[in-house]
Amino acid sequence: MEGRISFSSDYTKGAHPRLLERLQETNFEQIVGYGTDEYCKSAADKIKTACNKKDADVFFLVGGTQTNQTIIDMLLEPYEGVVAAQTGHVAAHEAGAIEFSGHKVLTLPSFDEVPNTENGKRAVYSDQVGKINASDLKKLIEDFYADDNHEHMVFPGAVYISHPTEYGTLYSKAELEEISGVCKEFKIPLFLDGARLGYGLMSKRTDVTLEDIANLVDVFYIGGTKVGALFGEAVVFPNGVPTKHPVPIIKQHGALLAKGWLLGLQFDTLFTDNLYMDISRNAIEMAELLREGLKEKGYQLYIDSPTNQQFITMEDDKLAELSKHVGYGFWEKADDSHTVIRLATDWATTREDIETLMKYL
Repeated sequence: MEGRISFSSDYTKGAHPRLLERLQETNFEQIVGYGTDEYCKSAADKIKTACNKKDADVFFLVGGTQTNQTIIDMLLEPYEGVVAAQTGHVAAHEAGAIEFSGHKVLTLPSFDEVPNTENGKRAVYSDQVGKINASDLKKLIEDFYADDNHEHMVFPGAVYISHPTEYGTLYSKAELEEISGVCKEFKIPLFLDGARLGYGLMSKRTDVTLEDIANLVDVFYIGGTKVGALFGEAVVFPNGVPTKHPVPIIKQHGALLAKGWLLGLQFDTLFTDNLYMDISRNAIEMAELLREGLKEKGYQLYIDSPTNQQFITMEDDKLAELSKHVGYGFWEKADDSHTVIRLATDWATTREDIETLMKYL
């Protein structure tokens, strides 16, 4: 909408110009389908190198929910479910996609609410929001097997985490190691949703690298939809895919794109000359600028997010005025007269965008 600026999400823009250039350059090539082309192979090789996992298996899917459902279905037996934070995307914002595929989401409480004595309102200002704890995970699994009736129950067959989480928070390397250790102890796979992975890797408050993730989880994906691509997620099985025939499973989920080179070409470009990391760093730099601007204007951050998603609480009457000029993400109602909103920067956010937002705030 003309005259209106949007911070509602990080997928509201098209794609980085270099990707569009390469799509235009190859537009009239006749390329074999279903991800068997040279562009997909090249992209997979570059991702393997970046992960330092030469024997990894890499697949290119279209979108996040599709990817989560496909991977989880691939990992689980029919009688198993996936463990996730109660705030996890698969548990809260995917319209029951996992349950629709026949698998229950077994939820754990995530670190979140801390009391706020001011006016008795709830407040959250923590870098732990949205994450699960290794000790809670271990207790859930131990309690399951300690139940004499567990053969009649849904087995915890895999663990799902997001990095960054839905609240923009990050796991430390030590936390990932602890969760990974629990999963190895009980021989269940650990799956990391990386829809915004670039923004997590480029955060100035992380000690986690792409290689760390590849060493600690059984499967993860590198998000493109939210990080500079038109669409697409690169699924990485660092130690090889666990099923004999993954392609039929991918196709059963409607996730095998005939023009698969459209995905491979984009990731081949994103992983050339460090483009993926460079444009992710821009989102973090702009988020820090946004964060400082919010503080200067007296806004209390709802969550201590070190990535590109920033959350504040606003009075509803002020929010109604802001919405005339700024697109934002509704998060939740704080009380009868206040709403928590999300403001997200992205790979293409500019200083001018931040300055305009500050003017309206």
